[in-house]
This record gives sequence, structure tokens and C-alpha cells, in this order.
Amino acid sequence: MKNIIITGGSGMIGGLILLECLKRDDINKITSIVRRKSGITHPKLVEVIHENFLDFSSILEHFKNQDIAFYCIGAYTGQVPKEEFRKITFEYTVAFAKALRENSSKTAFCFLSGQGADQTEKSSMQFARDKGAAEKYLIGLKFDALHIFRPGYIYPVTPRKEPNFSYKLMRALYKPLLRWIYPNIGISSEELSNVMLNSGMNGAEKIIFENRDIRIASAEKPS
Repeated sequence: MKNIIITGGSGMIGGLILLECLKRDDINKITSIVRRKSGITHPKLVEVIHENFLDFSSILEHFKNQDIAFYCIGAYTGQVPKEEFRKITFEYTVAFAKALRENSSKTAFCFLSGQGADQTEKSSMQFARDKGAAEKYLIGLKFDALHIFRPGYIYPVTPRKEPNFSYKLMRALYKPLLRWIYPNIGISSEELSNVMLNSGMNGAEKIIFENRDIRIASAEKPS
């Protein structure tokens, strides 16, 4: 029986992982760190309302005895100012991971990154630099297991309000056309969440899953 901690449970991928965890008999408790109540109630779910994602010192008891972490917080490029994007993408990750590493001795950490993440931080794209910096920091913490997922475009299986025109266009073209012509351009939200969950629960040989690796793992039957 596993104890799970998740952040980003109100988002597209984190939400799918959270709902699937609630169904599983091999999970004992799910701790979800959120800013606002989700409205979900379940005997396994411990929802922790917390505002400051740069400082978790007041809720460290919830970071103890965690077996698997799913870190699914992110922001769309251009959605927030550059400084805020860096804070969300890198500084939030550092604060959460440090609190977890210091309070749980053995944890598998599953990190939602993105295609093109650059651990050298030399990319011309801020997204790549900041995600790469977060990845590099996580590797340095030496978790019991670490799995980093770098999807391309994430096709939302559940309809949602798209953040901009580019995403509206990708959603319209991905399923009927792009996924067949360019199979590694993206992955569906369900495929990604399932591979992340399976990797956390059952382990995986890879540390870094590029979009192609996620697609291949999704086609394989979970052990």
C-alpha cells in the first residue's frame, strides 16, 4: 500500500492522476497540496490548502512517509511574465522537492517537464531553460527513484477552454491529422497520465521519458 503526494491535482494531468489514484486498491493515502478546495471528497484523500508554494515549512508533516510524488505544476509560455514563469517552473519545484527529500527518506519522484527541456540552460527558449534547471536540481537531490516526462503537445481528452489560438488549432488538428503524420509531436492527456502513474507505482528503467518513450510505454501493458 503506497502513500502518494501530488501537486497540480487541479490541472489536466495532475487531475487525471489524482482520480486514478483514488480508484486503486494498492494506494493507502493521497495527499494533494492545493491552493483552493477541489470539491472532491474521498476516504483516501487528504487535501491540504496551502497558499505559498515557495515555503512549505508550515505543512511539513504532510511530506513525511511519502512513497511516490507526482509533481504536475506548470504554466503556459506567455501566460505569465517571465519572472513569474521562472518562479512557477523552477522555484516552486525546488521548494517542494527540498521539503519532500528532507522529510521522506525513500520516494519515487515523477516530474512533469516538457519537450526540449535543456539542463545546460543554454537554450534560447525560457521554457527549455527553466524546465531544464528544475530537472537538473531534481537529479542532484538523488531521490530513491526519479522519472522525468517530456511530452510535446498534450492533447486534452476532456474538453477544456484552450489558453490561446495555437492550442485551439493544435487541438483541432492533432487527433485527425498530426498524430498520424508526426507521431512524436504529442501525446494524449490520458496516455501521459497513465504512463506517469504506472512509472511511479511500478518503477521504470528510464529517468527521462521523451515524447516517443511515453508513446511506446503507453502502448505496453502495465506490469
